[in-house]
Amino acid sequence: MSAPFDRVFLGDIVTATEVLPRGYIALRGEIIAAIGQGEPPPCIEIVDHTGRMILPGLVDGHMHTSSAIGWAGIEGATRSAAAGGVTTCVDMPYDVPQAVTDAAVLTDKIGWVERTAHVDVALYGTIRKTGGIDAIAELAAGGISAFKLSTYEYDAVRFPRIDHPTMVAAFAEIARTGLPVSVHNEDQELVERLTAEAREAGKTDAIMHCRTRPPLAETMADLEIFEIGLATGAHVHIAHSSLARGFDIAEAFRAMGGQATGEACIQYLCMTEEDIVRLGGRGKCNPPFRTAGEVARMWDRLLTGKIEYVSTDHAPWPTDRKGSPDIFANSAGLPGLQSFAVLMFTLLDERGLSPTLMARYCAEKSARFHGLYPRKGTLRVGSDCDLLVLERADYAFDESAIEDRPELRWSPYQGRRMRARVAATVLRGRTIWDGARVLATPGTGRFVRRQAGAAAPV
Repeated sequence: MSAPFDRVFLGDIVTATEVLPRGYIALRGEIIAAIGQGEPPPCIEIVDHTGRMILPGLVDGHMHTSSAIGWAGIEGATRSAAAGGVTTCVDMPYDVPQAVTDAAVLTDKIGWVERTAHVDVALYGTIRKTGGIDAIAELAAGGISAFKLSTYEYDAVRFPRIDHPTMVAAFAEIARTGLPVSVHNEDQELVERLTAEAREAGKTDAIMHCRTRPPLAETMADLEIFEIGLATGAHVHIAHSSLARGFDIAEAFRAMGGQATGEACIQYLCMTEEDIVRLGGRGKCNPPFRTAGEVARMWDRLLTGKIEYVSTDHAPWPTDRKGSPDIFANSAGLPGLQSFAVLMFTLLDERGLSPTLMARYCAEKSARFHGLYPRKGTLRVGSDCDLLVLERADYAFDESAIEDRPELRWSPYQGRRMRARVAATVLRGRTIWDGARVLATPGTGRFVRRQAGAAAPV
């Protein structure tokens, strides 16, 4: 007889395609060894979540741990991820004081991940504003999951705009690596002109953030990056589309033979212009919130399969950088890791939709895109035993419970009614959140390399 399993988790198993009531997940070591329904197999330990849903741990394909305080931010952000059911984070490269632009910086950041992270972390790489193309191959060899470039400049060193000739050369070199390149998609000239005009007119109230970053600023950028992708053979990905039209444009370029995809951040599935008026600086993100009609169109694109995956764009700025009555004086970015799972479940449940869509768009598809599947993002034999355990509940989201530094404990979803709680988070078979406490310690998380030969789906 084979030896009993090390541990068996009981609950209603939610995969990307089905729900298995009264199911079980059995593991040996850190790896899923069996999945089934009914009587659990012999094991050393049973973890009973009967009546709760067990999903794959979420894979957040877009977050910024280190934009405000540098790599020290990895610890708090991943602690918040553990409390939110996110077992793998894919961290952007635009860090303070140095972006991840070469193998030496990447190695340094990996060390911080291994020493301080509470959940597993994959990493993006980028290029310098000038002269950085030669480092693309070494970054890919170092295990990054994707590249990130921008059509808009927030900082010439940390977050530069890449000009068109450099972008063409970079895309061609990235295409040789087989990795996708994600692009921050806003037209700088248009936004800067509209912002200057608003300031000159004294119009600095919250809604002007939306007015100075109109839909055209996004779609102009979308078109240019996909054209360059078509010319160079690169897989080009919109880092965050707030517009349904962004996904339509990507589909049109795929029809022309291009590798073109895009992701939706969860805020674009629920927040509207009315919310930034209500929230002020705490509702400022780029791209901005759109209309209620646009939110409805975004859901249509999700349900018709045109969105690659859903992410958070978690970017936690301290409260003292989000409270100015001058909307342009506030930093742009929202915290979202700890609210990700409960909000996504709530949005689906409010529409009568299955939680399988969360397993698909917030775990499996993001893991596939970043070359982490099937190790991450799925419930299947041979995968890491990364689990999100949800229980139904009715409560108001409380930002004070966020597991991060005190100055980062705020949320645009404060007071929002939620329909589920994260009852447990399991990383590689170990419970790291028990519904009340983070049980992981700094260094529990590991750097996760992109799997060799993994191609992002298009």
